[in-house]
Amino acid sequence: MASTEDSETGGTAPGGAPGDAQSFARALRRTNGEINRLVHGFAAAQGLHPTDVQALSVVLDSPEPLTPGRLRDHLGLTSGAVTACLDRLERAGHIRRSRESADRRVVHVHYVDGAKAAARSYFMPLAQAAERARLRCDEEELAAAVRFLEALNEELGDLRVPRR
Repeated sequence: MASTEDSETGGTAPGGAPGDAQSFARALRRTNGEINRLVHGFAAAQGLHPTDVQALSVVLDSPEPLTPGRLRDHLGLTSGAVTACLDRLERAGHIRRSRESADRRVVHVHYVDGAKAAARSYFMPLAQAAERARLRCDEEELAAAVRFLEALNEELGDLRVPRR
């Protein structure tokens, strides 16, 4: 008989095919855990909260100037929590806030170049590990992995979480 998790994820029992839903979920949880371990280490080394590091990644990856409101929506935080997060990041020298638009009420958040270098240095082992893993795959496998991750990120991006 399949477990509740098997029926919910569409997966098979342990020992199933490598591409089944349960195996995928297990691998994603492990990847998430390993990355979180590195994020927590960076946060501790910088005197930050792990949520602050999440905010930094959103600022870094934003295709357009990021506002505190968009950051709040993305992280599922309250306005007060985002303000406290941005205050910590600004004091630590990771971000700067500016009023660059014609509407002076609009605040944009920018990642400070020197802070990017510190993060890049800390996370270099992660980049190197990803490169070693990438080299184990052929182009077709990598293309499929990227397609999957992009599709998963799109699906996850559509989910709304309650504010903390």
